[in-house]
Amino acid sequence: MANKYFKIILILFSILPSILFAQSFSASVDNTTVGVGDQFQVSFTFSGQDINGIRSFTPPNFKGFMILSGPNQSTSMQIINSSVSASRTYSYYLQPQSIGKFTIGSATINYNGKNFESQPLAINVVKGSPKPKQQQSQSNSTVSTKDIGDNLFILATADRQSVYMGQQVTVTYKLYTRLGIASQMQVSKLPSYEGFWAEEIDVPNNITFTTEVYKGKQYRVGILKKVALFPSQLGELSVTPMVLDVPVQIQQRRSRSNGNIFDDFFNDPFFNNVQTVNYTAKSNTIKLHVIPLPSENVPKSFNGAVGDYSLTSQLSSTSTKTNDPISLKINISGKGNIQLLNMPEINLPPGFDKYEPKTSEQINRTGTINGSKTFEYLIVPRNAGKKEIPPIQFSYFNPDKRQYATVSTPAYTINVAQGSNSGNENVAGYTKEEIKLLGQDIRYIKTSTDDLRRQGGIALFGFGFWTAAVLPLILLSGLITWKRRQDKLAGNLQLLRYQRAEKVARTRFKNAKTLMEANDQTGFYAEISMALFGYLEDKLHIPKSEISLEKATEELQKKNVDGNLIENLKTLTEKCEFARFAPSSDGSAAMNDMYNDLTKVIIELEKLLSGKKYA
Repeated sequence: MANKYFKIILILFSILPSILFAQSFSASVDNTTVGVGDQFQVSFTFSGQDINGIRSFTPPNFKGFMILSGPNQSTSMQIINSSVSASRTYSYYLQPQSIGKFTIGSATINYNGKNFESQPLAINVVKGSPKPKQQQSQSNSTVSTKDIGDNLFILATADRQSVYMGQQVTVTYKLYTRLGIASQMQVSKLPSYEGFWAEEIDVPNNITFTTEVYKGKQYRVGILKKVALFPSQLGELSVTPMVLDVPVQIQQRRSRSNGNIFDDFFNDPFFNNVQTVNYTAKSNTIKLHVIPLPSENVPKSFNGAVGDYSLTSQLSSTSTKTNDPISLKINISGKGNIQLLNMPEINLPPGFDKYEPKTSEQINRTGTINGSKTFEYLIVPRNAGKKEIPPIQFSYFNPDKRQYATVSTPAYTINVAQGSNSGNENVAGYTKEEIKLLGQDIRYIKTSTDDLRRQGGIALFGFGFWTAAVLPLILLSGLITWKRRQDKLAGNLQLLRYQRAEKVARTRFKNAKTLMEANDQTGFYAEISMALFGYLEDKLHIPKSEISLEKATEELQKKNVDGNLIENLKTLTEKCEFARFAPSSDGSAAMNDMYNDLTKVIIELEKLLSGKKYA
């Protein structure tokens, strides 16, 4: 019986790799439309975990085409998360002999005794266009920008073209290339998201290339950047292009009768010389149409939230005493712009004091933005009795269902008992136990006056008297001034943010310095960027949903800030954003320079802005 199970296990282990790593055999062509006399390439690729089992390859009948070269074999291997995959490609260079529509049949390959067939390929042969004499005669001519652009470009796509105000639209930037890339690419200009709240979606730092066919040509494709945009304005909005500097490797042909030099991706044996060309790739501009939310059936509790959410609540206790605080937590979770969610309105019964809530959030940025936001309120009952907190409502617009929805928490009944100090009686700050102890050390009052004498001088109106009389008044006046200031700040959130901007920025810069010392480039640039933009938001009174470098520059110009300081700020901000996307190889020095330069800029801005009154 044991031998039987052992054999079954051996069989399962023998077939498991073929189940986990399925084999595939595909055909591709670099161009489905070619001219008579032009050269093009056809490739047949077998992929799997192990290609050592390949026994034979049978090409199709290339009727109507002249075989210029092939089959040319190439093998590649890739290791991702400890999983190994490999592929072998058989490529041919063909030349059509007449005009018309042709079909290249299926190729066959035998792998471990099993035959695999590729799909047929349709080729449209048209009248060829004459090539410039310069291309036909020169074997090492200069590569044109247009030629590179046809074989390497950035394509920006949006998952939807028409969106509601506040609805997420995901923009993806992909690099398409049929050329080799010599070294690390550099971002020349990041896209601008004017009119949007932007959330960067996490993508791997190292680009992983896959194979795609785009407009009849086969490319290596890698994701450069993904961003979730939430429109904050109506109408036609544009996302500006992303610009990338790419060092391209061009392999040049000994003899190029057809002028095509962009076949290094397909391992053309006619190439031998390699030339590196610096090319600036620029993505397309994306146009989006933003429509308003429906104006009918809008709930009273709607406060601008767009997405799909749920609402929960938690009360720390339903029984308490007067002046004993309890906490009420409100949690909103779901899909949407979590950071811009506003706290729902809470209507407490009379006799309760409510303090500003403590807010925390958890956001997942791996695709559709989702997460949760928690508001924790501290409430203090002042009057005894049975109190009820009514249900708390939160409304949002669901763009998928195109309708408003309202969720609510349950009502809470709180039994408030009268607070008592009977267990903590005290006299002049001393408890009963302490008074008993003091009683053992109390001495009787003297009744005789034998050793009493009159003190010389008049004590009234002396220094001690005036100190005792005036000092409390000075302290009381200072306390009243401080209290009025705090009340003014509490009633004016913008002024409060203005006053605390420098303190918050200092704290974030301290955190950034810790990350710099730990050589955490990603964390350092993210923290220092938040410090800078948070400082500008609070100091210039710019709402979080509208903050951008352009908006901050405009406000600084209105306040007559020196133009050189503004330009320095813009330059450092752009460098910081570039570094977040493409960290420098000399990380420590770059972070140290960025930290010192931004510190100087904020100090200069603080000197200029701190003396200006809030209007």
